Amino acid sequence: MNYFILIPLLPFATFVVLGLFGRRYFKTSSGIIATTSLLASTVLSIVIAYNYFFLDGKVNGSYHKIIAFQYNWLQFSPGLSIDMGIILDPISVMMVVIVTFISLMVHVFSLGYMRGETRFATYYAFLSLFTFSMLGLVLSSNIFQVYIFWELVGVSSYLLIGFYYDKPSAVAASKKAFIVTRFADFGFLIGILIIGFYGGTLDIPTLIKRLTSTQSTEFISISTASFLGISALTWGLTLVFIGGAGKSAMFPLHVWLPDAMEGPTPVSALIHAATMVVAGVYLVARLFPIFSMDAAVLHIVTWIGASSALIAAVIACTQTDIKRVLAYSTMSQIGYMMFALGIARNEGESSVGYTASMFHLFTHAFFKSLLFLCAGAVIHLVHSNDMKDMGGLRKRMPLTHLSFLIACLAIAGIPPFAGFFSKEEILLAAFQTNKIIYFIALFTAALTAFYMFRLYFSIFWNKTSATVKDAEVEHHHEGTISMKLPLIILSLCTIVAGFVPFSKFVTADGAPLETHLNVLFSIAPVALSVLAILIAASLYKNQNERPAKIATSLGGFYKVVTRKLYIDEVYLFMTKKVIFNFVGRPAAWIDRNIIDGCVNGLAYVTATTSNAIKVVQSGRIQNYTLYFFGGIAGLAIIFVYWWK
Repeated sequence: MNYFILIPLLPFATFVVLGLFGRRYFKTSSGIIATTSLLASTVLSIVIAYNYFFLDGKVNGSYHKIIAFQYNWLQFSPGLSIDMGIILDPISVMMVVIVTFISLMVHVFSLGYMRGETRFATYYAFLSLFTFSMLGLVLSSNIFQVYIFWELVGVSSYLLIGFYYDKPSAVAASKKAFIVTRFADFGFLIGILIIGFYGGTLDIPTLIKRLTSTQSTEFISISTASFLGISALTWGLTLVFIGGAGKSAMFPLHVWLPDAMEGPTPVSALIHAATMVVAGVYLVARLFPIFSMDAAVLHIVTWIGASSALIAAVIACTQTDIKRVLAYSTMSQIGYMMFALGIARNEGESSVGYTASMFHLFTHAFFKSLLFLCAGAVIHLVHSNDMKDMGGLRKRMPLTHLSFLIACLAIAGIPPFAGFFSKEEILLAAFQTNKIIYFIALFTAALTAFYMFRLYFSIFWNKTSATVKDAEVEHHHEGTISMKLPLIILSLCTIVAGFVPFSKFVTADGAPLETHLNVLFSIAPVALSVLAILIAASLYKNQNERPAKIATSLGGFYKVVTRKLYIDEVYLFMTKKVIFNFVGRPAAWIDRNIIDGCVNGLAYVTATTSNAIKVVQSGRIQNYTLYFFGGIAGLAIIFVYWWK
């Protein structure tokens, strides 16, 4: 496995080359260079995955952690340092395959989608940086190293979301994503410091070993130390989770995600399927043995995940922008992964939720990237994101139509598509652990089927809009071969990925886990999803007035949901009316009048004194002589009259 380090270094090298020389020397070939580089990384990741899962990774029946590379970077004390290392274990190997493969599909799709862009080379440079950042994150063996790449993922997303920098909405969206996630990342940083301080190390395997042993001095120390009656362990893990919740767009830190759709659509596919949004889930999974030591934090993870899944699903039912519907869909599915981690424990049958969460992350990557790339093909044809400008596209875009249908069936949990298997495992784990969470998840699953097929029927059925008719005259195909090939590959993956015996490879404790599909248990979820699809078909397959009437009948509730529960407005009110008025303005007054006043006052006194005394240095000999004799006369008077 000595070539593993090339996996992240190849996209980094691509970023450096294209970033420095792309626009001048590789203006047209930058896409091919970046795609070829990532193809090499993808092949290497598949080879490493095969070697790890089938040759080298299993010891005594369990998959163990391999520190494949480690370099001591910053040494703070004999036991505390920031190391640059690479860790190979089931989730990191799985994530490397997902990140490289989905990124490769996005690279290939972008060859056609972004063709003709003036900043084509810059786009691929940013895309390579994004891929490198996520690969560095999932391979990190040191928690502070995770944080470094975590922030680099944030920078990469800022660059890509704001790629169309001449659009004010794109600039605003990139700033919003960057600022919101910075607040969450501040919590993550404090959590790292707390855990690292009490654990006596930043090395992840060592940290897990020390803080999961109830007899260790580190665990006793962190669990007995408290602030406001809450243990340091709970504080540290909660703050770490806040960082993950911000990056994964969990409620109430989700407000950046819908606006992030201002970036190019292939970027949205990468953000939502394999990189930024799943980073929070990966973080909780990476530190899951420590999380499992604190039931209170797991309850927080469970309820934040479940509420995010439900809220996002409800909002998605009212959105008309195709990419925003998919954005809220991602938030809902990430919520599924989060609460599945929250209801899990660290070993044996109780860890089913962990495996189900990772399995859903695995399958979600395929069907969500497929959904976004299909959306990109549709937008490429009709030049609009609004569902009202679409309709009747199934004949005009047969491949896109079939691919989108497959992805919708997968996310709706219809067998035998990939989403069915992973979602059923999550529902089963919830049913066995927490019935309330199970019913929330079940209702959310039905809503998912409804809003996804609302989207499907509105785009590919319904009445053909004038925009589509104009597009049919302008375009004679649904995209280039580079746009069609990823759709075909991802469709096949979406069909077969559910049959992977995932629980034999990725579990909480590394030991293979036996899971079985319970057909009787699956009847209710599948039946509800089918019912939701039928309702969506009756409302949106053909043009009619029923959706508008239903929206009108719901009155204020529909308006509140359409406006995304006014959460953005609440944040704006808190920012502009409260923080700016009661914190910002007083701070600005103090800065202007006290801080600047003191500095400016000193400058004024100095300047005035200088102006007053500068006449002494006139350069005239007669003046100096006069001052000299005047001084002598003054001293004489003092000696005569004061000392007499």
